[in-house]
Amino acid sequence: MKQLAVAFTGPSNSGKTTLIVKLSTQLQSLGYKVCIIKHDPHDKAIFDKEGKDSYKFSHTGASVAVVSPTRTTIFKKETTQIEEIAQVFGEFDYLLVEGLKTIPLPRIAIFRNELNENYFDISDAIATDETIQSSQIPQSCEHLDLNDVEKIIMWIDANGKNISNP
Repeated sequence: MKQLAVAFTGPSNSGKTTLIVKLSTQLQSLGYKVCIIKHDPHDKAIFDKEGKDSYKFSHTGASVAVVSPTRTTIFKKETTQIEEIAQVFGEFDYLLVEGLKTIPLPRIAIFRNELNENYFDISDAIATDETIQSSQIPQSCEHLDLNDVEKIIMWIDANGKNISNP
């Protein structure tokens, strides 16, 4: 198992989710196990429907795990460190993280239509499409083509952080 982790950042609607879906699909087609962590900084995500048992359990204030033959869903009433989440996932080849700007992972910033300089200092690479001229990208960051999934995977293989489970 590779156990390589990389984070993706960028403004809303820049293409982060789309890229992560493409990467996950491609990596899994190559036989790799992929795990994804999505940051919800404004606590807006809705994970269960009102009236369902897990919703009722979760609204008591308890942390809840829902286990079925094909999946496990955990509703934990506190934040969790990335290493703990990785341990829950068990063995994997790639961990793709959307957001979580403060965790120390190699990071690819995603931009379409315009750059946002606020992301430059926290990014190791910048992935853009044809709407951004490469001359606008700081030389301190590697430039990746947002539409070249294979090259982005090569970058992750070379730069991803190994977070082997203890």
